[in-house]
Order: sequence, then structure tokens, then C-alpha cells
Amino acid sequence: MTHTRAASRLVCLATLLVALLALIPSGQARAASLQEVTGFGSNPGALRMFRYVPAGLPAGRPVVVALHGCTQDAAGYGSGSGWIQLADRWGFSVVLPQQTTANNASSCFDWFQTGDIERGQGEAASVAQMVDRQLADAGGDASRVYVTGLSAGGAMTAVMMAAYPEKFAAGGVVAGLPYGCAQAAGSPYVCMYVGATQTPAQWGDRVRAARPGYSGPWPTLTVFQGTADYTVKPVNMTDLMRQWTNVRGADQTADVSDTVAGYPHQVFKDPAGNTAVETYSITGMGHGQPVDPGSGTGQCGAAGAYLLDVNLCAAYRLGQAWGLSAG
Repeated sequence: MTHTRAASRLVCLATLLVALLALIPSGQARAASLQEVTGFGSNPGALRMFRYVPAGLPAGRPVVVALHGCTQDAAGYGSGSGWIQLADRWGFSVVLPQQTTANNASSCFDWFQTGDIERGQGEAASVAQMVDRQLADAGGDASRVYVTGLSAGGAMTAVMMAAYPEKFAAGGVVAGLPYGCAQAAGSPYVCMYVGATQTPAQWGDRVRAARPGYSGPWPTLTVFQGTADYTVKPVNMTDLMRQWTNVRGADQTADVSDTVAGYPHQVFKDPAGNTAVETYSITGMGHGQPVDPGSGTGQCGAAGAYLLDVNLCAAYRLGQAWGLSAG
């Protein structure tokens, strides 16, 4: 009799569990997780590849490449920045390259090393191979691939836009640096703390030299920069604007100047009237990724080291600009 009652209780519990699971949306019941991918190419930069693919993601969806900053890793940056949260919300996959301490003791991407920033070489080539692998595996839309990153990852974002412009529709640099800045300044530290003295044309020439003979289209650039950033000085956002407006044939006078979430925001358009460069100057913010934790429409990310709650989520703003929310 006791065994019969115990069995009956187990059946009831199992039935209740099935009923509860039925109330959970299928995407949550089969939650995806970060996955490491090996053998994605020759990997000349000796990087690690991680990716996040929401459960049930159909083919033909966009791909976002998200590059972490120094001392960070793929998982922490993917969740902290808000990109994984938005991937579930809007339906796209995320490629998360990860640096190793064997390459760089602080886990920084080597944006300042000539051998890692040129097409077909080093870390830049490894990231490009990750993109190709993800497009093949997920059946992603090759016309809707985007790249973004924080600090050293932001500088590597500019590298990918310059060395592989045909792969990326747009890029988002957060507290990063222009392409070729270390070479122009003579030192990565001079570039970071002082900036490099270059005209817009000289900046643009560095990008054009990275992809000789390429006639476009070049990616659109969005930049986020804290005004109180003493690790990567705000002049670098100005230089990024000068570099990419020149590449896109635009002038350096903003066509739109307004505020977003109370922060100065500018848009620079090319001769055809398309956005070439967009900038967000985050007043009072130090070195880090702007996030806005919460469940509201425009919120994403989680506060932490170099993940700064300033009531504006950079990933959300980038996703809006790139049309990801239309998914």
C-alpha cells in the first residue's frame, strides 16, 4: 500500500512538471548556451572561438561579432554587454572571439601589432575565419554581419572593418582606437593617452592601404566614448570619426547633433545622404562599455568591471542602428 501511494505521488509530480514545462516558451525550455568551436580554420592568430546561437534560430539571420576588452573573456563580455540577451530577444547569432594569455598577458587583442592587424595575417585573419565558419554552420546572412568590441576589442573592431570591409555591413567601436593608430603615433600608449597627429585624409589612407583596390562599400561606424576616460582619451573618438568619414567620402561636419538618453549624439552622412559615422559622447563616463541593466525595451547588459551602468545600453543602440530589432 505504501509503495502504491509513493508511486502515485511520483506520477502526480511528473504530471505537474510536464504541465509547468508546457507553460514555458520553447526557446526558454531549451535555453541555448555558449559553445566553443575548434577547427574553424588555420587560426594564425591562435585565438579561441566561442559562439551563442539561440535555440531554434532559423537560417538567414544576422551575425554579430563581439570582441571583449583587456582582462575580460568571451562569456563575461557576451553577457555583460547585453549581446547574448539581445540575441535571444531579436534572433541573431553571436561570435565571441577570445584572446589567450599566451598571446597577451592581459588578454588584450593585439590591435597594435602589425602582424595581427593586416589582412590574411594573425588575429585579424583568425576572426575572419570565425565569421566564415559561423555563416556556414548557422546559414547566416552574409550581408548582415556586424562587428563590435570594447577597448582593445574596439580597436580590433576597426581592424576588421579596415582589413575585411567586404565581410561587415557596420561596426561599433566602444572606447577604442582608429585603425593604424599605434603606427601613426609611434606607440600604442601615445595613441591611447595622447592620440596621433593625422589629417582625415591620412587616417583614411591607412584604412585604404589595408585593403588595396577595394572600391566599397565600406562599413558604417558607430562610436561610444566616455568623456572621463583616462585609458583611451576621447580624442580617439574624434580621430575615428575623421578616419571613417574620409573613407566614406563624407566631411567632418555633423549633419545631426542631438542628445540620446541625455548624452551628446552626432551623425555624419556621406554624399548620398547615408549615415557614415555616428558618435555617442557619454558625459562623465570612464573607461568601459555603456550598459543599462533591466527588462525595459531599451535596456540590456549587466554592470561590472568595465561594464558601466549609465542608463544607455550601447548594444541596444547598435542593434537598433543595424536593424537587428526587426527580427
